[in-house]
Amino acid sequence: MTNPASFKYFKTRPEIIRRAVMLYIRFPLSLRNVEDLLHARGIDLSHETVRYWWNRFGPMFTAEIRRKRVQQQHAFSKWKWHVDEVFVRVNGKRNYLWRAVDHEGEVLEAVVTKRRNKQAALKFLKKLMKRHGKAENVVADRFASYRAALRELGAFEKQQTGRWLNNRVENSHLPFRRRERAMQRFRRMRSLQKFAAVHSSIYNHFNQERSLASRDTFKLTRAAALSEWRQLCSG
Repeated sequence: MTNPASFKYFKTRPEIIRRAVMLYIRFPLSLRNVEDLLHARGIDLSHETVRYWWNRFGPMFTAEIRRKRVQQQHAFSKWKWHVDEVFVRVNGKRNYLWRAVDHEGEVLEAVVTKRRNKQAALKFLKKLMKRHGKAENVVADRFASYRAALRELGAFEKQQTGRWLNNRVENSHLPFRRRERAMQRFRRMRSLQKFAAVHSSIYNHFNQERSLASRDTFKLTRAAALSEWRQLCSG
C-alpha cells in the first residue's frame, strides 16, 4: 500500500491515519463524527486533524486503488458504460458532475464542469476513454451534447438510449448525495472534483451491493473486500 515514507514526519501511527481517512470517505460521516468515533476508541484528536489527513492521504489511497483496478480491467473485454450528469451547487452556483459507471455499477470516472454542453461532454468522454479505452456500448439519456460529442469521437453508433436503461448510473448518484448532505455542500470546484474522485473510488471498492454475476475472471467477494479494508486500515 502507501509508501511508509509518506508517514515519515507524522507522530500518529499510519494505521490510525488510514482508519480515520477511510471512515470519513467510505461512510456518510462529518469530520466531527469521525473525531467522536475515534475518541470512543481512545484516540484523542481534532476534527481539523482528520481534515488535514484526508486532504493529504485521500488521493494517495485512491491512486493505489485505481492503479490496481485499471491494470485488472485491461485484461477484460470492454464493457458497457452508463454516463450521466447531476448538478451540484458550489457557493450557490450550479456546476455539473459527470459520472460514468460500468454495467456492474463500478464508478469509472467523475469530472466536474461549469457548463453542460458539447465541450464539457467531450472533456468527460476523452478523459474516460484515455484511462479505460473504448466501450462496446455507451448508455446515455437523450441529452444532445452526448450525441454531438460521440459523433466527434467517432462512436455515435455505440450510443444507446432508453427509458430505464440508465438506472445503473442514476442509482450510483445516491451515495454521493448522502455524502454531500453530511459535508453541508462544497465551497470550491477544486474540492468538489477532489472529493468526487476519491469518494467514488474508495466507496465503490468496498461496496457489498455490486453485481458479481457477469464478471468471470475478477470477482470481489465479501471476504476479499473485508480483507482489503483491513489491509488499508492496518497497513
